[in-house]
Amino acid sequence: MPTKKEDLPSTIARSAEKVQRTYAKTLDSAEEQYDSEERAHRTAFAAVKHVAEKKGDHWELKDEQGPSDPQSAQSGKAARDRPKASYGGVDAGKSKEELYEDAKQAGIDGRSDMNKAELAEALQKHSERETRKARS
Repeated sequence: MPTKKEDLPSTIARSAEKVQRTYAKTLDSAEEQYDSEERAHRTAFAAVKHVAEKKGDHWELKDEQGPSDPQSAQSGKAARDRPKASYGGVDAGKSKEELYEDAKQAGIDGRSDMNKAELAEALQKHSERETRKARS
């Protein structure tokens, strides 16, 4: 059964129409292919991570499509057997300078002393806090 807008996760529902379509189409296809609802949702979020980046409580389209972090750059057996860092939708593939600017815009303290991975992790935590706020 096709996914309805009201059935989308809240962060997806607050996002651009293309993000919503990407999630819904991938979820519908994955539900047909896999026996696991959890796996279908993970697959749909993976597809979203290729076209969008999580910003606070929603997803914004990226300038260029592609994997957002070391984990989403892997596939198949490698992704299952050798998991790598994932930053919850934050595009860790950006340059350190771009991540710094995102952290500055988000008001993250201590950003000037952070390395690239720390900036991505801080942005992920900020995004998770914003999502929790939006739900309450």
